[in-house]
Amino acid sequence: MKHALLLAAVEPGLGGVLVFGDRGTGKSTAVRALAGLLPELSLADGCQYNCTEENPSPHCSVCNGEAHPQRSLRPTPIVDLPLGVTEDRVCGALDLEKALLSGERAFEPGLLARAHRGFLYIDEVNLLEDHLVDLLLDVAASGVNVVEREGLSVRHPAKFIMIGSGNPEEGELRPQLLDRFGLSVDVGSPDDIETRVEVVRRRDAYELNPVSFHETWQAADLEIRDAILIAKKVIPSVNVPDESLRLAADLCIRLGVDGLRGELTLMRAGRAHAALDGRMEVTVADILSVAPMALCHRLRRDPLDEAGSVARVTRVIDEVVDQTVGHA
Repeated sequence: MKHALLLAAVEPGLGGVLVFGDRGTGKSTAVRALAGLLPELSLADGCQYNCTEENPSPHCSVCNGEAHPQRSLRPTPIVDLPLGVTEDRVCGALDLEKALLSGERAFEPGLLARAHRGFLYIDEVNLLEDHLVDLLLDVAASGVNVVEREGLSVRHPAKFIMIGSGNPEEGELRPQLLDRFGLSVDVGSPDDIETRVEVVRRRDAYELNPVSFHETWQAADLEIRDAILIAKKVIPSVNVPDESLRLAADLCIRLGVDGLRGELTLMRAGRAHAALDGRMEVTVADILSVAPMALCHRLRRDPLDEAGSVARVTRVIDEVVDQTVGHA
């Protein structure tokens, strides 16, 4: 799970991460902890659209109203999308306060504007209402939020990395939304005593003294942040040789993955994996390493195969490796 989140932080084009697991396995904790590892963004003070300096949203009065608005560094946003949220809260709507006080028809940005250039976190994503799923699919595909209601016509950038978590026992995800997540991982409770004891120790240490806990782990956090920054800078120059692309295509064909999104995800994830490791070329090992999390949620259901999707991907990977070794 942590590795998938880091890959998504390095390569936004992956499309986000889906995390399924039992209650109490640290899914939400890991996602929210990601904020402390991400590089800060330079934002204009008072900007509600997280505009870039080069290309501000046309509806942002702050970034378009002054020649050089005051800017400051702020944490990369991780915005929660709560269950039961209204469509107006997600997309934005008419600012009723301004309309009543001054008669001015103004737009009040929603959660999608706040998530621009950051992360949108959906806990219990499999319980999300269908009309919100349709909305997210449209915005995730276009990178633009369009609001046409109450006499308003607003378009603003909404490019974010989507992270969803949920308990598989509470329902399945719609295939259209499932396909939008680049990576998918399953998490479970650790089954060895030492790991469980260490988790309890760290949780207790945090609750007793959060400041001291952060100081203890600050150096490790900064090391990960530096690795993310370096990887984001070099990733456009990371080479993906034909051998790695052929392997990606071979895996998708053997597994019966529909479309070409599987190959694209494998290529992007492999590139991010190599960049995080400080290498400038994607190897076969990179593709094989990210294959389970990139492909397991894209498999068709096979009623004759009782093995889980991760086991099916692992089995095909073993076949490919055996054939490669045999040919060598």
